[in-house]
Amino acid sequence: MKERFRKQNIKTTGKQLPVVIEKDADGFYVVECPVFDGCYSQGKTLDEAVKNIREVIALILEEKNEREVLREYLPQEFSLHTITI
Repeated sequence: MKERFRKQNIKTTGKQLPVVIEKDADGFYVVECPVFDGCYSQGKTLDEAVKNIREVIALILEEKNEREVLREYLPQEFSLHTITI
């Protein structure tokens, strides 16, 4: 997958993206990257879920407009909080 990025001249090292991971009722880990629309995957283990979301992100970045989203993503801070309702 890294070869694809090199061909497209995208800097991928050091770029941090947020992901949200939840364990569902069936025991699968569901992972989503909120930077890109529709960017989600799952895995039986946490490691598998993270590996799978990396592959999904690589596929998404094959689209020129999504590479622009990545270039423009420069958050100063990112946090996740939970609330009780």
